[in-house]
Amino acid sequence: QVQLVESGGGLVQAGGSLRVSCAASRSIFGFNAMGWYCQIPGKQRELVASITSGGSANYADSVKGRFTISRDNAKNTVYLQMNSLKPEDTAVHYCNIAPYPNRGYWGQGTQVTVSS
Repeated sequence: QVQLVESGGGLVQAGGSLRVSCAASRSIFGFNAMGWYCQIPGKQRELVASITSGGSANYADSVKGRFTISRDNAKNTVYLQMNSLKPEDTAVHYCNIAPYPNRGYWGQGTQVTVSS
């Protein structure tokens, strides 16, 4: 079992940047891939970025070129740097293993709100 705690969300104007973090309660090195998921009210959580233990990253088309995922295995932390934010990026952001999240690992998420 692992506990994941997301942080770093907030309110930002369109075009701005934010970095969100996901701290794990134990080593994440054993997980093949970690991912960031976002959820808009009324919609399912969507995987927007993932990164393997070796550092290979994949992105959803909607964030490609704007978001960068990274991981620090020594700190058991995964990051998502979000640049050129758009109002449609407004969502609660969660981390979990990828591409098949473990239901028991969901944290409270961190709210990102982008104003126009």
